[in-house]
Amino acid sequence: MRIIEFDLHGFRNLRDARLSFPDDGVALVGRNAQGKTNLLEAIHYLETFRSFRGSRDEDLVRFGSDHFRLEAVLEGNGKISRLTAAFQRRPKEKRVTLNGDAVSRLGDVIGSAATVLFTPEDIGLVRDGPAGRRRFLDVLLALSSPDYLRALQTFRHALSQRNAALRSRADGSAVSAWNPTLLRAGAEVSWSRAVWVRAFAPVFGERYAEVSGGEAALLSYQPSVTDAFEAVAAEDLVERYRAALAASREQEASRLTTVVGPHRDELAFFDAGRDGRRDLRAYGSGGEQRTVALALRLVELETARDRRGLEPILLLDDVFAELDENRSERVLEVLDRVAPGQVILTAPKESDVRFRGQRLTRWAIEDGAIGS
Repeated sequence: MRIIEFDLHGFRNLRDARLSFPDDGVALVGRNAQGKTNLLEAIHYLETFRSFRGSRDEDLVRFGSDHFRLEAVLEGNGKISRLTAAFQRRPKEKRVTLNGDAVSRLGDVIGSAATVLFTPEDIGLVRDGPAGRRRFLDVLLALSSPDYLRALQTFRHALSQRNAALRSRADGSAVSAWNPTLLRAGAEVSWSRAVWVRAFAPVFGERYAEVSGGEAALLSYQPSVTDAFEAVAAEDLVERYRAALAASREQEASRLTTVVGPHRDELAFFDAGRDGRRDLRAYGSGGEQRTVALALRLVELETARDRRGLEPILLLDDVFAELDENRSERVLEVLDRVAPGQVILTAPKESDVRFRGQRLTRWAIEDGAIGS
């Protein structure tokens, strides 16, 4: 996939512009706080229709404006498409169109733009709590499979209603009424995650070793339902989930929340070298944790290629800033080999543009204004 043209209006601090992207991509060069990351955020927005920074749509509207509008002309698998997202503050409304047709359900167009974003903040995937790792799995799998997105949405709705019944101390029937939906959708979510980990854990290990210089690491799925990882199908997991739910009634009664299910699952990373199974989330060095984060993004890239049949656009936000020289060189080597598609990267100065050398057109940015 590649982005051909991109129209910006009213987004963050960026000046309104119509940008034409070369096939190889561009390097956006400018000092900090000029808007480099904002451009990557705008492009990535058209994949998930959410800010990767967790910002509300209202906060993406430029000061002094009442709306933003993003429009991209994309080419993927030989087909041209035009994708637009717009948001206005008052009355509050988000509108998405694909090839001029209004989209009523965002789930139908999520993933129409295929990107993989690398940022220095990715270390939070390893260092921070499990919610971010579950979100990583959910976004990756939802983009790969409409069935996963539907199961996840169904599970979240059932979980919300069931927890509301628990908090209100409703009778048991009001709580258990949500169990069938919770079990079916939750089993599908956990099973799909387990399938992905089984398929891509070896790739994670390879990428970690390449970036680290030969060190070994393991990617591990830790479901809250015992033995979920060994289930051979989602249907097989339902009964195990049902038993775990029944066994947790006393905990639910005291905590007034559902305590087993995919909302309690974890993704873990372990050192597999001479230190044994050291948990890199808690005990990894800064370099090890950054290597885990990079390996995860590289696996995300290969998942997009394998499951979506697309070579994603690579978005690199000053990604080498926090890496030592040796690790940076190894990341460059891996990216050169596994990421042949269009790339859009940011750097504070010209000398920091190290990926693909002179193949990338340089754009300057100052105070939100982008120019060649």
